[in-house]
Amino acid sequence: MYLNDNKLLKTLGTLAARLVATLYSRNRAVFHFSEAAEILGGRGPASKVLSQLINHGVATRLKSGTFRLVPFELGFEREYLGNPYIVARELALGGRKGAQEEYYISYGSAFDLHQMVTQPQLIVSVSSPRMMRSRTIQGTEFRFVRCKADDLFGLTEMWIDKNEKVCVSDLERTLLDGLKQPAYCGGFSEVAKAFSIKRQAIDPQKLIDYAVKLDVGAVTRRLGYLMELYQIGLRIHWDFLRTTLTSTYQLLDPELPAEGHHIARWRLKLNISQEELLAIRGT
Repeated sequence: MYLNDNKLLKTLGTLAARLVATLYSRNRAVFHFSEAAEILGGRGPASKVLSQLINHGVATRLKSGTFRLVPFELGFEREYLGNPYIVARELALGGRKGAQEEYYISYGSAFDLHQMVTQPQLIVSVSSPRMMRSRTIQGTEFRFVRCKADDLFGLTEMWIDKNEKVCVSDLERTLLDGLKQPAYCGGFSEVAKAFSIKRQAIDPQKLIDYAVKLDVGAVTRRLGYLMELYQIGLRIHWDFLRTTLTSTYQLLDPELPAEGHHIARWRLKLNISQEELLAIRGT
């Protein structure tokens, strides 16, 4: 990064150069107004400098109070998003310190980070106990899904480039979230395909422990059915899951019509055929 030699920053002044240099030194390409105010010594200087940077294409406003530095090598593009998962993290945290565990990249986006998708993800999904409205920024939709604070488990940090990492659901939690809301992951068939793709890497006991903690009957039914169908784990795992079921029947795919036959073993209505799911495994 050639901050000291950049003619535009010299033209904008020492405060602009200080802000940009400090943010880069902190690996804060996506940052908040409060950080700019802290670096420049007040809200007034921060407002003035940020307006200059935005007007000259050195920074772009992602939303009120959240900004993104534009890499100099891009020629100061006024519409620059950068890595959407970094943006999602900053939107979720909102500049609050010590809040790293109050969100996680989830659903289809977590499927993407765990390399379980076969099609591009057009929506960035984030789960958090906070109520946040979804928004579209520079053509990318950020969907915020509210979850209970008690459901912030099964999370891990993942490096997405050499300087940045985000909080994301681990493999097993990602799969369970997919069973809970398959529509957020491209549909139930995509979730089943993910089980098939990762069946050798899955920890079956962790899956079961998470399912018990999540305590959603439909998820437990779908999980047991797919584990048995794809031979994930042992019979002792499947039998344990069966002991947790009530007599109520649920749909295998909650997005499809309630048709198909019932399977008493898992208290499910199979509105996707077993043959179709086995064919997914063979791909």
